[in-house]
Amino acid sequence: MARAVEEYLKPDVVRRIARLDLRAQFIVRGFLQGLHASPYQGFSVEFSEHRRYAPGDDPKDIDWLVYAKTDKHYVKKFEAETNITGYLVIDTSGSMAYTYRQQLTKLDYSISLAAALCWLMVHQQDPCGLMVFDDRLHASLPARSRRSQIAQVLSVLAKVKPSGRTDIARSLVQVAAMLRHRSLVMVFSDLLADPAPVRDALLRLRHRGHDVILFHVLDEAEVRFPFEGMVELTEPEAGDRMIIDADAARRGYVAAVEAFREEYRATCVQAGVDYVPLDTSMQFDRALMEYLVSRRNRF
Repeated sequence: MARAVEEYLKPDVVRRIARLDLRAQFIVRGFLQGLHASPYQGFSVEFSEHRRYAPGDDPKDIDWLVYAKTDKHYVKKFEAETNITGYLVIDTSGSMAYTYRQQLTKLDYSISLAAALCWLMVHQQDPCGLMVFDDRLHASLPARSRRSQIAQVLSVLAKVKPSGRTDIARSLVQVAAMLRHRSLVMVFSDLLADPAPVRDALLRLRHRGHDVILFHVLDEAEVRFPFEGMVELTEPEAGDRMIIDADAARRGYVAAVEAFREEYRATCVQAGVDYVPLDTSMQFDRALMEYLVSRRNRF
């Protein structure tokens, strides 16, 4: 059973499903089956009883399955809470087209996750909206919870093509200006930009009362640097090229990527944003768990 569930969540398996609607259902089905198969007593897939752990809470109330998935402490509480409006905000710039040896590009991976989250949100009667950007917002759908919204969101996602440069900070400022009600903003990007203006844009979203999850999506090769010998690297948006000795550069490169991720993690801590580092070889369940625990009042 565990093996079958795991197969649902692997990017290389999901890639074989051409239709985005079926791909979304496939991912969610595997995720939910994994939750239902959990040995943890009292675990609720609806997450209607969770909020962030706070000093004074009984440690016995901590849900350790949620902790295992998110590295964050949540406690179970029996409080009725309203649904949350969610917006999927997806970076479609040229750098998101990159893949080395994985079946999914960074954009493919992000779209697959976003499609699954849309399916999950609407089936839980949470309104779901969509915004896509490169150096600015260039498509959006208002949030709705009716079933037809899934088809509309997936129709837009299926047509998305990566191109152009990115301006994450400017795009997030536009997002903040467009949202009129408190929402859960889920951003998918490789974040290949200066963290300082991105931090300021995230703070603007938070100051306007929005919750934010930042899914930092890198290609598996960008994280592990599997290259050998002399290789030519191309900057995907500017087109600049350079030839390097991969063996000599590997240690410094990996350290730089770790520092890059750590800087964004620290930026998100400062802004009160949930930071989720992902790469295109990782199963989809971690991102889905982040949404489920965030759809309720976390404070």
